[in-house]
Amino acid sequence: MAPSGGIGERYATQVRVLWSGLAGTLAELERLAGDPELLGREEAAGDLRRLQYRLHVASEDAYGLAPPSGVEPVHAELAAALGGARDATAELADALEEDGVDGALQCLHEWRGALFRVRLARLRLSPPRRRPLPAERAVRTAGSRAALGACLLVVAGAAAFATGAVSGAWPLWVAGLVAVCGALLAYRP
Repeated sequence: MAPSGGIGERYATQVRVLWSGLAGTLAELERLAGDPELLGREEAAGDLRRLQYRLHVASEDAYGLAPPSGVEPVHAELAAALGGARDATAELADALEEDGVDGALQCLHEWRGALFRVRLARLRLSPPRRRPLPAERAVRTAGSRAALGACLLVVAGAAAFATGAVSGAWPLWVAGLVAVCGALLAYRP
């Protein structure tokens, strides 16, 4: 859902800024989620609280953006996912502080799901990749064939030119030159 136009471009820029600030936080959270042994470190609860705060700020920033029409549901999904990730991170930090690593492991799958939901919401908000139309693919295929034909003409022409020059057969030499020149006419990028 890529918005276009003045408001849409401003919104897209704001989302890029939001995501660039959030990318490091999510990477750090996913590193912790991917290696539960890191939760056993002494500073893990403090790290989770710091990351929870960053998610809180990002969630507020997302709620503060005004999406253009047609993007509101997807934007609301991103804001809700950020809030859910913040809450899941808080629950994990609480469990870690109260019950240690064993308590935190009880919340681990839910927390990973909340982080995944943020990535999924962001993916839905990003513009879809444009696939070439069948006519564009046909033009590209025809261009590829012309390039292949020109390449074959150059190779054959160079071989004929070299053979003609070494053997002294000027008609073969001229045919090689004509083939190379024909390759220039056969393919124009």
